[in-house]
Amino acid sequence: MSDPAVATLPPACRSRVTNAKTPWLDASAVDGRSKVARRFKDVLNEITADLGGADRLSEGQRQIARRVAMLSVQCELLEAQAVAGGEFDIERYGMMTDRLGRAFQRLGLHRVAKDVTPSLADIVARHRDAEAAERDEAARGRDNAGGSRLARQRRSPAGCERHFRRSGG
Repeated sequence: MSDPAVATLPPACRSRVTNAKTPWLDASAVDGRSKVARRFKDVLNEITADLGGADRLSEGQRQIARRVAMLSVQCELLEAQAVAGGEFDIERYGMMTDRLGRAFQRLGLHRVAKDVTPSLADIVARHRDAEAAERDEAARGRDNAGGSRLARQRRSPAGCERHFRRSGG
C-alpha cells in the first residue's frame, strides 16, 4: 500500500483484498479450495517472492503480478487440455503467452542464467575421485593377474603335469 491515505485507514475501512485476506474482490463467488484457485495463489506467491516479497511491491506491481498469475494459470489450463487430447486454440494460447511475457517484463522479472561453472572444490573432488578409481582398478588388476596358488599352478606346464598325476589321468 503505497498511498499513505489508504495505509492509515483502519483495516475495517479497507477491502479484504487490500488487507490480504483474500485475493478476490467477490470472495463468496470463488471457492478458494479449488485446484485453479490454489494454483493461482501459489503462482502469485512465487511471483511476489521473486520480486522481493509483497511488502516491497507497489500497488501497480501487485496488480501486474495478479494478472501474470492469472495468465499463467490460464495457459496451464490450456496446456492440460491439449495434453489430454482436447481442442487447442493456438491463437489464444499464443496471445496469452505473448501477453504473459510482456507483463513479466513490466514487472522487471528477467531470465537469470544459472552458473554451471564448477567450483574449485568440485574440480578437486572430481580429480581425487578419478585418481582413487584408477588406483582401485589397478589394484584389482594386480590381484586378478596373480590369482590363487592353485590357478597359477594350473597355468604353468609343471602345474598341469602335477594336476594330471593327482587326478589319476
